[in-house]
Amino acid sequence: MKLVLLFGPQAVGKMTVGQELEKITDLKLFHNHMTIELLEPLFKFSPEMWRLSNLFRTEIFKAVSVSELKGLIFTYVWAFDQPEDWKYVDDLCEIFQSKGATIYFVELESEMNVRLERNKSSHRLEHKPTKRNIDWSENELKESMKKHRLNSFNGELTKEHYIKINNTKLSAIEAANLISARFNL
Repeated sequence: MKLVLLFGPQAVGKMTVGQELEKITDLKLFHNHMTIELLEPLFKFSPEMWRLSNLFRTEIFKAVSVSELKGLIFTYVWAFDQPEDWKYVDDLCEIFQSKGATIYFVELESEMNVRLERNKSSHRLEHKPTKRNIDWSENELKESMKKHRLNSFNGELTKEHYIKINNTKLSAIEAANLISARFNL
């Protein structure tokens, strides 16, 4: 069992890279918006929506960790300045590590102007209806960068299986190929 934790700020390309990685590996993609898009129409972006989203994700992680699947790719916006995000990642990893899985940490970073363009892409909007209000989505992206640190400092993550990729000028396929080659996926 393998878990690829694919993280970085909004519109950096996590879902799209994950989709390409899924195509070239035996791993299944579970991108973070799969639970968000299910729950937001019912609960908006409320504490109840986030509670249920985390509950659903945890149960899915537990089920996958004991399944016959080869592994999972999960996307996540990790706020490095928030202790609760570090705990969330630790708890997620423990679910898989307790079943003998190998965890691969893949961090994406990209220039802000590229992220703002990706935020409006038809592919993103097709898969993430909550991002279709471009003004709101763009504002959220900018505000989150002011409030939180969404990429790690150099040397901050000392995981055995870790790669940081600047995908400003890389296609999703190129980034997925780098990840697959690096970790022999």
